Amino acid sequence: MQNHSVEMRGIVKRFGAVTASDQVDFSANAGEIHALLGENGAGKSTVMSMLSGVYRADEGELFIHGKLAKIRSPKDAASLGVGMVFQNFRLVQSLTAAENIVLGEKSSFWRGSKWLKNKHLEIEALAERFGLKFPVDCPIWQLSVGEQQRVEIVKTLYRGADIIILDEPTSVLTPGEAEQLFETLKVMKHAGKTVIMTTHKMKEVMASSDRISVMRKGKMIATLNTAQTDELELARLMVGREVTISRQEREATQGEALLIVRNLDVAADHGRKALDGLSLTVNEGEIVGVAGVAGNGQKELAEVLTGLRTWRSGEIIFDGSPVKAASVRGAIDSGISHVPENRMKSGLAGRLGSVDNLLFKSYRSEEHSKLGFLKAAKNRSWSRELVERFNVKTPELDTPVQQMSGGNQQKLLFAREVSHNPKLMVAVHPTQGLDVGAAAGVHELLMELRGSGSGVLLISEDLDELLQLSDRILVIYNGSILGESDHENADRERIGLLMAGIQNREESAV
Repeated sequence: MQNHSVEMRGIVKRFGAVTASDQVDFSANAGEIHALLGENGAGKSTVMSMLSGVYRADEGELFIHGKLAKIRSPKDAASLGVGMVFQNFRLVQSLTAAENIVLGEKSSFWRGSKWLKNKHLEIEALAERFGLKFPVDCPIWQLSVGEQQRVEIVKTLYRGADIIILDEPTSVLTPGEAEQLFETLKVMKHAGKTVIMTTHKMKEVMASSDRISVMRKGKMIATLNTAQTDELELARLMVGREVTISRQEREATQGEALLIVRNLDVAADHGRKALDGLSLTVNEGEIVGVAGVAGNGQKELAEVLTGLRTWRSGEIIFDGSPVKAASVRGAIDSGISHVPENRMKSGLAGRLGSVDNLLFKSYRSEEHSKLGFLKAAKNRSWSRELVERFNVKTPELDTPVQQMSGGNQQKLLFAREVSHNPKLMVAVHPTQGLDVGAAAGVHELLMELRGSGSGVLLISEDLDELLQLSDRILVIYNGSILGESDHENADRERIGLLMAGIQNREESAV
């Protein structure tokens, strides 16, 4: 019998009337990379949260290295050698990398500079061993997203974890950084660690894992050897139907220039230059993808175009008219819709229900209010039609949207933005953290917008998504457009090099 490092038997977790984990059996071995797949709401995050001590199971048994374990808190999990690296990093931005890693050790900041210097050396050696180098004495806010992820992984290893759970680990990485991460996972595997990875990126699952477990609707559907399956079978198991994951077929729909940006200079929050002479064009009936590593100006570009941020110099022309100043209301009224990067921070109000969230941009209109009073019955009927049209799954219209799965939150956000028949959609990481089924639904919506003659500016770090959807791909680096490719001639390797700031292959060999 296989000696599993992790074994979960008959695990049940209920949230009120909803059973998120229904008699789940799961096991992972020492020295393997095990991928856990499933649609949003399938229960995979719940299962991993019970393993890492965030939730407690209502029923079932959990074994660590063959011994029955009671994990009631993250502290219990850590004491058993279980560590989790969350998709949203849990780091103190003002502290250095080393200080974040030792944070929590008894009296850690009262032991003097010699003690901390020794810790620096210890952390550097650990990072070097697993191929996770980063500047240990730099504040977290000065590190790239990839470096911050390395800090999180080293923090887990430093605290003695031999079972490491990674939540959507490549969602913010360039192709090159993702490859480096997979090399690290292989080193961890050869060191006897158990690596459990949740992700929605099929190519990465196939390239990096030894085994794959698939969940659907709270149940464990299958566990497969990676070498004996393929992407299409995995997609079918996840969503219960056939899913197309190849490049989108397209008819020519391109019309006149809709958005023209010339020589745009924009400052970031800390005063540095975020956009540096950036120029681009989006035409009617066209999806223009923007590829780049996080922190190269994508956030500021989206904020300028949607009226959230002003610019220092340059010119923006939308639908034939110059844009004079930053104005959210002006952007909405001119026909620009926005799907922001963080749907729960700047897209939706988590404690409110679907009706209120759908009304955010249109509650002042005559259709939805009269003399300052909302038309409650009409608005509720309108909201129900949108929820049904966009297949948003929610128990009730008044259910707080924070209780919905990520995929359904995103569909609700798209329902609101698309309902205004936008001339331009600015979509920032629209499928980040979504499973293949939910992502396919978002992709269909973007293609429908394109087909209706709307322009789409798709800002994403998922190169597969950009290659699949974009008519043109622009690469942004240090606030400027470094290169451009059309749909037919897009080259993954060249785009990856441009994302790293390398303009030709010769430079990469230097």
